[in-house]
Amino acid sequence: MRFSVYQESKKGGRRINQDRMGYLYTRDSMLMLVADGMGGHARGEVASQLTLQTLASIYQRDAKPLLPDPVRFLEDSVLAAHRELHRYRAEHSLPEAPRTTLVACIVQQGVAIWAHVGDSRLYMIRGGRILDRTIDHSRVHHLVQSGLIRPEDAKDHPERNRIFNCIGAYVAPTVEISRPVALRNGDTLLLCSDGLWGTLNDRQVADAFVGKTVMRAVPELIELALELGGPESDNCTGVAMTWAGTESMEMVPPSEAPVSTLLIPEGTVASTIQMPRVGEPGVDEELSEEQIDDAVAEIQKAIQRSGKLVAK
Repeated sequence: MRFSVYQESKKGGRRINQDRMGYLYTRDSMLMLVADGMGGHARGEVASQLTLQTLASIYQRDAKPLLPDPVRFLEDSVLAAHRELHRYRAEHSLPEAPRTTLVACIVQQGVAIWAHVGDSRLYMIRGGRILDRTIDHSRVHHLVQSGLIRPEDAKDHPERNRIFNCIGAYVAPTVEISRPVALRNGDTLLLCSDGLWGTLNDRQVADAFVGKTVMRAVPELIELALELGGPESDNCTGVAMTWAGTESMEMVPPSEAPVSTLLIPEGTVASTIQMPRVGEPGVDEELSEEQIDDAVAEIQKAIQRSGKLVAK
């Protein structure tokens, strides 16, 4: 597989960042994730981090190097994360489990399939237009679909943050899964939290990737969302991947050249998701902004090094 990928997350005007993001890949398969911890409930950052770690652990176990059944993986791993959050609630004697939304996407054999719970979104962008996107599990979406409010009024609606489907609630989440989509060279998949899409319209999202690599488009899109969101803007997170298949791309700077999964040893999994280790701080302890920035910088350096190898 060959692809360009970039991820970034900013705190915005909130006290802490409850968003978590990441991706993993083998030689023949890729998993991208964005989770948005629900701030109206306790420890949203724990919910998003535990959810990513749960899905990442199951992916590392099952992708050998392909997932045998992507649909079953998405369903089973999300429900495993839900159980993990309730285990955390019991261990810490909490009145309720931490909660999070999630969007996840698997790419293997040139086909993408995704799942979501809540209002974290995936956009499928082809040729400068949105080919497909997830539909929010939210009160406001229901009002729009019922014709009770106009779509342009949704972002300022007082009930915009009311979500009726999430991981960690009293009832198990409904995992909505897409149809499989065969990727073409140049297709872009954007996974993001509502802090990114909430202040933007679909046209702004699609236009951000016209004539730009994901390394340039994602940071610009996040800055625009934060600017439009103002001083109280939400956490803003995006992971984007542009598919390059096996064909050669036009010349781009080495730091922006596509990643080739042939560069990783057979049987291994490359990952940007931090997993807890014995003796190290667990998910109860919040990472400082400096630690987060350092981790993201190291990830991007690794991507750039891979790109330079591909370009030769």
